[in-house]
Amino acid sequence: MSKTPDLPAPWGNFLGELDTFLDEPIQLHCIGGFAVVAGYGLPRATNDLDYRTLIPYNRINDLQRLAGPGSALAEKHKVYVQHPGVDAIPENYDERLTELYPGRFKNLRLFFPDPYDLVLSKLSRNIERDRQDVEYLAKTAHLDPVILRERYARELRSILIGDPRQHDQTLEFWIEAYIPRSQG
Repeated sequence: MSKTPDLPAPWGNFLGELDTFLDEPIQLHCIGGFAVVAGYGLPRATNDLDYRTLIPYNRINDLQRLAGPGSALAEKHKVYVQHPGVDAIPENYDERLTELYPGRFKNLRLFFPDPYDLVLSKLSRNIERDRQDVEYLAKTAHLDPVILRERYARELRSILIGDPRQHDQTLEFWIEAYIPRSQG
């Protein structure tokens, strides 16, 4: 997607205020629903910003204190940031990141994965909301099933927890259900 969608409410105010509290530059690699909503324009609300990576990582406790669940900022805006304990994303995802809202904040820089990496990051959980996100990305980003399969095989399959055949079947189901045959 060439143009980043506008930052949906209440995220603009929340992130703007968070930025004023930061005393040094930080980077967040956003994943989950926030990345689909903010990066690709999915028209649904999300109350959390999941991030895979924080740079510098030694600021993770500070960030959670400032903007995590239960923080004053989260209470005020009814949204929060969090670092999920378990996630799976293709190994080289960070080489394909795109910056969200470059130059909008003084110290805060947000990045989101390309659509293939974002889809594959939802593979192991595979709940209804994840499937809706995958369907949306498949349609709007015009995913190529060949690229999706190759990236899965090369960068994700070997690091997933659980039976690889189950993940293989889920990926094939998603391709069959969500990627139009004219794209495949």
